[in-house]
Amino acid sequence: MSYFAVAATRADDVWEAAEIDLDSVGDLDDVIDVVRDVDPEAQISLLFVEADDEYLVILRLDNGDDARVFGSDAPFAEESRLGAVLLSDIDADVAPVPNGDDDLETPVMSELDAQPVGEADLLSDLGVAAATLLNLCAKDGMLPSDVTAEVASLIGCGDVVDEVHD
Repeated sequence: MSYFAVAATRADDVWEAAEIDLDSVGDLDDVIDVVRDVDPEAQISLLFVEADDEYLVILRLDNGDDARVFGSDAPFAEESRLGAVLLSDIDADVAPVPNGDDDLETPVMSELDAQPVGEADLLSDLGVAAATLLNLCAKDGMLPSDVTAEVASLIGCGDVVDEVHD
């Protein structure tokens, strides 16, 4: 299964991005080490992994610690070695997002074709609510690269992520 991985790091309110090679990782700790090595001084490190135009995983580290992971679809863990590495430590599916008064339609989990797992709210303090992330992942025609671009744009690192992606 082919993949593209980009790390976006923020230190002193400046975002930088770099393509990441995950071919040699054996477990989630190895992934965390690779992401941490991109910028050891980063206050926020994000890893976006897009696989076969079908799956997206977002990993977040705050100050190099406390990994939080969201996966757009649980079967990625069964269909790929990298998916298993990234998603194997996640115990539960994403909880349904309560209806809010925002402008977004809250996704109805039973209507999603995918089975998102992990922490859909991992970017909420950066301006991407759980409902927004779930809606982007569920939107017809949205590829993982489209979701990455939209999320990166919303949190302010779209330009640097786009440069690496091109």
